[in-house]
Amino acid sequence: MSQPLCFETICVQNRQLLNLSYHENRLNKTRRDFYGFGDVWKLSELITIPDFVTEQPHKCRLAYAEHVDNIKWEPYHPRTISKIQKVYDDTVDYAYKYNDRSNLNFLYEQRKDADEILIIKNGMVTDTNFCNVAFQQNGKWYTPITPLLPGTQRAFLLDSGIIEETAISENDIQNFSHIRLFNAMVSWENSQAIDVKFIQ
Repeated sequence: MSQPLCFETICVQNRQLLNLSYHENRLNKTRRDFYGFGDVWKLSELITIPDFVTEQPHKCRLAYAEHVDNIKWEPYHPRTISKIQKVYDDTVDYAYKYNDRSNLNFLYEQRKDADEILIIKNGMVTDTNFCNVAFQQNGKWYTPITPLLPGTQRAFLLDSGIIEETAISENDIQNFSHIRLFNAMVSWENSQAIDVKFIQ
C-alpha cells in the first residue's frame, strides 16, 4: 500500500523561494515524526524554479512521502474575504499537511454565504480552511495555541514577535476587534484585518 502524501506550499516572489528554512523544518519534522524517515532534505537542492515562472507571485506545491512525488507551479491570485462562517468539528485532524484534505473540504462546504470558515474544535478556535489566524486586542495580535496545523508564516510571525500565542475559545472572539488570516502565500503585510462582527 502506498504511503499517504503530505505537501508544502511555498511562496515564490521575484523567482525566489520565501521562508525556505521554515518549510524545511516542517517538512523534515513531518518526514521524521509521521513517516519515520531520518534523512534531512534541503529544499534548495530539490527545487529548481522553471523558466515559465515570472517575477509575479507563484505557488510552488511540493508533494512528498519517502521521496518527492510531484512539484506543481501556478500563479497566485489572492482572495478577498468579507464574511467568515464558524463551523464545528471536535475530531478533525490536520496535524500534518496532508495531501488528503477531504475533512477540511467537508467543513468548507458548510460556509453558507460566507467566503471562508473558522473551525471550532472542542470549543477552541483553530484555523480557517487554508489559513492560520490572529485576533487583535488593544493593539496586540494573538494567535490561538490550538491551530490544526502550525503554519510556516505563523512560526515566522511568532519568532518575529509580531503575534503572540494564547488560548482563544469561541466565546473569547467577542473580546477582540479584528481577525487576520495568513499563510505561506499571504504575508502579514498582505493579510486583511477583518472586523470580528463579520464572523457568523
